[in-house]
Amino acid sequence: MAENSALHTAMSDKNDEFYTLYSDIEREMNSYIDFNPKVFNGKTVLLPCDDPEWSNFTKYFAANFERLGLKKLISTSYSKGAGNKQMTLFELGSSYYDEEKHSTKGKLFVLEYDKDNSGTIDINDIEFSGYLEGDGDFRSEEVKKLRDEADIIVTNPPFSLFREFMSWLNESKKEFIVIGNMNAVKYREIFPLLQQNKIWLGTTNPKEFVVPEILSTRNNMYTNPDGVTFAKFGNICWFTNIDHGLRHSPLLLDTMKNNLKFNKKLIKKLKKTFGKTEYVKYANYDAIEVPYVECIPSDYDGIMGVPISFLEKYNPEQFDLIGRTGNIEWAESDECDFFIPPTEDEKLIYKQQTKTWRVQNAYYVDEKGIANTTYDRFFIRRKMKE
Repeated sequence: MAENSALHTAMSDKNDEFYTLYSDIEREMNSYIDFNPKVFNGKTVLLPCDDPEWSNFTKYFAANFERLGLKKLISTSYSKGAGNKQMTLFELGSSYYDEEKHSTKGKLFVLEYDKDNSGTIDINDIEFSGYLEGDGDFRSEEVKKLRDEADIIVTNPPFSLFREFMSWLNESKKEFIVIGNMNAVKYREIFPLLQQNKIWLGTTNPKEFVVPEILSTRNNMYTNPDGVTFAKFGNICWFTNIDHGLRHSPLLLDTMKNNLKFNKKLIKKLKKTFGKTEYVKYANYDAIEVPYVECIPSDYDGIMGVPISFLEKYNPEQFDLIGRTGNIEWAESDECDFFIPPTEDEKLIYKQQTKTWRVQNAYYVDEKGIANTTYDRFFIRRKMKE
């Protein structure tokens, strides 16, 4: 929880900049290229809020421009006044450079052809194409036009604006690969898109980001011997609507009987937490609690509550994603036909036991009659073979 709090605080601070590691970008992009070698071929890629001299996104796509077969690479960046304190050599060496506009306007960079006649299109061919009318905010009309010109959008957006950014992406109907907080899968704006297979998670999980300028010290930061400061985060993932092989790799699972007999981790959890030797059913949902993804029984046909980390291995050809805990409107709707509401007397008892108890959160009742709420859960059901 402390780590997630640090993430929220850091990524919500407009004065903080976190740069994605080149190796993390390369590893994630390779997943799409391996699945479809021509995924970027002939495409215009937009990198919003992205200074080419400092961002590894621009460095990666510029270095691989020809290998990927890109048509055009567009990068935009925020103005100095909006948080960007650094000058790019692309800007400084350009006839477009304006000291005043550097502080107040966003910037536009384009890579499209072999400008220096070196025989290769690379980062040296990036052109500073002038200043934007505004500060580079992705919500501006001018950046929207660039979005509409692009085929694929790739970036690490402001985490505090992630909901808005995803709406901005979905409005465009464009392909995208973006970094986000894993907890975003629970957002009302995000979960339905996951459920409908309009978006899904990528294949990797970035663990560290470079901090170019330390404006505050946090426990999750450290500086290496070269003087580079890193911020360590957990619970980070990629969101995308571009297909990759992991989505089609079935989870290798065992039967319920074998899990209960041989899975020591599950056996220990059931005994310690529930005092049981079998899978526990929720009191308010007709579904079983599966505490670990690897413990999903391969032969259970009913509904199961699984950790949200399940999405990292979710194969829509193997399971249906039915719903999630924490949504009372959905639980009480006709769409959820397995919700078991407690009686009014039970509600009073459970609220007296635990102030944080909520009827929409999955819970089980122990032998003492105490309602114990689980962590956030997604409800899934195994697809039946035809």
